[in-house]
Amino acid sequence: MTAPDPVAMLSPCIRGLEPYVPGEQPRIEGLVKLNTNENPYPPSPAVLAAIADAARDERLARYPDPESTELRQAIARRAGVGLEQVFVGNGSDEVLALAFFAFFQHAEPLVMPDVSYSFYRVYARLFGIEAALEPVDEALRVDVAGLAARARQGCAGIVLANPNAPTGIGLPLPAIEQLLAACPQRLVLVDEAYVDFGGESALPLVARHANLLVVQTLSKSRSLAGLRVGFAFGQAHLVEALARVKNSFNSYPLDRLAQAGAQAAIEDEAWFEKNRKAVIDTREGLALALEDLGFDVLPSQANFLFVRHPRRDAGELAAGLRARAVLVRHLRGPRIDAFLRISVGTRDQCARLVDALREILAAPDGATAAG
Repeated sequence: MTAPDPVAMLSPCIRGLEPYVPGEQPRIEGLVKLNTNENPYPPSPAVLAAIADAARDERLARYPDPESTELRQAIARRAGVGLEQVFVGNGSDEVLALAFFAFFQHAEPLVMPDVSYSFYRVYARLFGIEAALEPVDEALRVDVAGLAARARQGCAGIVLANPNAPTGIGLPLPAIEQLLAACPQRLVLVDEAYVDFGGESALPLVARHANLLVVQTLSKSRSLAGLRVGFAFGQAHLVEALARVKNSFNSYPLDRLAQAGAQAAIEDEAWFEKNRKAVIDTREGLALALEDLGFDVLPSQANFLFVRHPRRDAGELAAGLRARAVLVRHLRGPRIDAFLRISVGTRDQCARLVDALREILAAPDGATAAG
């Protein structure tokens, strides 16, 4: 019998697919983990109580609400929109994937910045969508005029993160409106994973623009990266399209525990404000400390900083930090390989980072190992 060919079993689009590489999740004793933009503070106690309550009795033996109605109602109340304008999914990455499938599979290319969240290009390849990459400027800022001009030539839509990842630089609302006007018959997807740390949300534009989808997450500002809950705002026809795709793929994306915990997080406004302000305050202090060490620090409206040292290799700095049990992200790629992305931790964690960098920078070039 002929031996099976493992490659022949794969769908053609999968054979050459290069998947997204998530941030490392190592188990190192005493690690200061600043590589995956997680919130350094715990979630609201109300979240833990809601999850425990949702697990009582026979509740986990029953399927969850496939529409996540109570969670969507809580999100809608806080945002001041109708229930029909809210969609939820298993993390914002799933919401993004459903949106790519629902809105961007056209003959024209999908327009996006060349420096942005790398998952966008992975989704485009997965769904057979051509990506048109518009270069960011020399300061790594999104070129709004360039994106708009490219979109007017014909496009499947526009996708961008605001604030951008991995730079942390945000755009004002007039810039988003410029993009919406550039392709009125195609979707503009604004990924606001980091908006709560100082960005300007495009949510107020949803009522006026039928081609706008705003995606957010509970992973960052509400300390729930482990719960996997994301959501989107858009006019009813966009939410209905997302629901149509979701119900053709997975009718129960959010389990009972996730729905209960997410609703409690949305409703605990005081905890949310306290935590996000702590991150913002620490970010500003960390930026000043890194500048004192000679780093170039991009202006950030996110819970991370994108930095480079003019005289030190970013890979060597990351290796030296790892040797000192401090983990940051070195995103290798065109135009950004000189940078490190550093998540904002607690004050003590950031102090350890700065002390480790000071020690590394005091050593000769190339001498990064811990003593």
